[in-house]
Amino acid sequence: MTVDTAQLAALGDPTRRLIFEMIAERPRSVAEITRQVPVSQSAVSQHLKVLRDSRLVRAEPKGASNVYHIDPHGLGQMRAWLDQFWSKTLTAYKQAVEQPKEPSP
Repeated sequence: MTVDTAQLAALGDPTRRLIFEMIAERPRSVAEITRQVPVSQSAVSQHLKVLRDSRLVRAEPKGASNVYHIDPHGLGQMRAWLDQFWSKTLTAYKQAVEQPKEPSP
């Protein structure tokens, strides 16, 4: 299983990651996000475009603006990719714990 490198790259930027985390707390509009981050509305819109293109968030029209939500499908793909590493780690740990101990000299 592979993950879209755009998703990893999208979360590599600290401001974009902050915006993603804000949206993960609850859906938000561009204006609301702009009031809470130290960048312009234009920059927020650019960050949201990257997050949308990488399928981490989705926009839902509401009146004259958009409200951004986490995209469960895109995030699910990323989580499945990350989970494979966790599963391998747990399997290795289980094998290590279940191995008989060697007697001490």
